[in-house]
Amino acid sequence: MVSTPAQPQPQYATHDVTNQASPLAPYDASEDQALLEGLRREGAGWAEEDLRRLGLSAGSAQAQEWGEQANRHEPELRTHDRYGNRIDEVEFHASWHHLMRVAVAEGLAGAPWADARPGAHVARTAGGLVWGHTEAGHGCPTSMTYAAVPALRAQPELAKVYEPLLTSREYEPGLRVPSEKRGLLAGMGMTEKQGGSDVRTNTTVATPTAEPGVYTLRGHKWFTSAPMCDVFLVLAQAPQGLSCFLVPRILPDGTRNTFRIQRLKDKLGNRSNASSEPEFDGTVAWLVGPEGRGVKTIIEMVNCTRLDCVMSSATLMRKTLVEAGHHARHRSAFGTRLIKQPLMRNVLADLALESEAATTLTLRLAGAADRAVRGDAGEQAFRRIATAVGKYWVTKRGPAFTAEALECLGGNGYVEDSGMPRHYREAPLLSIWEGSGNVNALDVLRALGREPGTAEALFAELALTQGADTRLDAAVARLKDQLAETDQTGARRMVELMALALQASLLVRHAPPAVADAFCASRLGGDWGHAFGTLSGAADLDAILERALPGGN
Repeated sequence: MVSTPAQPQPQYATHDVTNQASPLAPYDASEDQALLEGLRREGAGWAEEDLRRLGLSAGSAQAQEWGEQANRHEPELRTHDRYGNRIDEVEFHASWHHLMRVAVAEGLAGAPWADARPGAHVARTAGGLVWGHTEAGHGCPTSMTYAAVPALRAQPELAKVYEPLLTSREYEPGLRVPSEKRGLLAGMGMTEKQGGSDVRTNTTVATPTAEPGVYTLRGHKWFTSAPMCDVFLVLAQAPQGLSCFLVPRILPDGTRNTFRIQRLKDKLGNRSNASSEPEFDGTVAWLVGPEGRGVKTIIEMVNCTRLDCVMSSATLMRKTLVEAGHHARHRSAFGTRLIKQPLMRNVLADLALESEAATTLTLRLAGAADRAVRGDAGEQAFRRIATAVGKYWVTKRGPAFTAEALECLGGNGYVEDSGMPRHYREAPLLSIWEGSGNVNALDVLRALGREPGTAEALFAELALTQGADTRLDAAVARLKDQLAETDQTGARRMVELMALALQASLLVRHAPPAVADAFCASRLGGDWGHAFGTLSGAADLDAILERALPGGN
């Protein structure tokens, strides 16, 4: 049989790929003037070199791939081992552990509480604004670990044992006796099915044992994130009322504490992070703070995690703005690059204003937290109200912002490969976690009614720019009028004005005139539409974009 000579294969390619943006990575996630200026201004300029190093790491192709893989390969629950023993463990992809190891080593968990340098908490927040460019889910256990330390200090003998491990820069996954590990992670369990944010309706029961300070818990929790953590702060009903308890996964004798994970939540976003429904039944727990004072004990933890919600929203804004700007630089339409198109420039500049305002407020809140920890009563009062205000507003702006940034990429932004859908799904969580919009608006009313010094602290901050901008002055005057009249019905409207006035005040003081003027004109002066990209023709788009997206606008 005579063989037939091989025939040339047909060429099926119909076109060359052109007019597509190159991959963004590698890039420098710390290349953000508002971030670097805020870092220095709030007392952590000493951390700039480390922040810039972290920015290069966060924007590296490797770290960006870790973020993608950690979300593509979601955590899996293993309730039993092969022999039928109950183990209640959650398995994670290797990329999750890579991300966690860097975050903990860089001090993004509990480390600032062991750092005596002024600005340590600011440096941590700035690090989160940068490292968060990788992905958001692993920020949950680092945030809760950070927040657990001040709450745990309500029980000094427990803090003596656990605080050195919670403030460690060593990431050591796996369930083992806490005191035998080099570093620990902490979670929290507050909400239950019947109550949600109304934690005083919790039905989990804490029964005292013969050993002082030791209880057993019986009940359930509805949202307990990061169930692979070593210890948890949990609310339960003790004989004298709702109380706070420390629950370790592994007991001092090496046995497993009862922590039955019924299931992992199938969430809209934040999918790299496991959120669970644990059941307690004879679960051993240690009292933290006095019986009946559980909310007061754990509220300091909530203040810290609320700051991190603001930080994470600001991070998502900056990340998606960078992605949108990169696409606009490399994509052409109607004869020129998108970045040169006047309407696209308006959209990007408007997003840049929102991003800078969010970043600047985040760092101001971190500075207040740092100074409050060091005994500044005025900053403590400011932090109390401004954190709730920022949590309400910045996290509310996140979903609309990420949607607009996604749209800058057109159809390219709507496909999973771009990464933008992941960011978009992430954004709503930050408004829901640690109290939805209503909860935070009501918390502002509560602070104003019960802690008069908070209003004084807020208006003292706003007074620093009195006379500098007539639109801001008018907004502050409206705010004072609303303060005297607002009830629950108008709480959101009032808190929104508080946030905008505070952001405007910070930008008037610290941002270039083009940024401050455009923000005040649009957000306070009414010279704006109802969507991003509706800035006035008087806005200096070139100056705004050059600051936000340096390098060829």
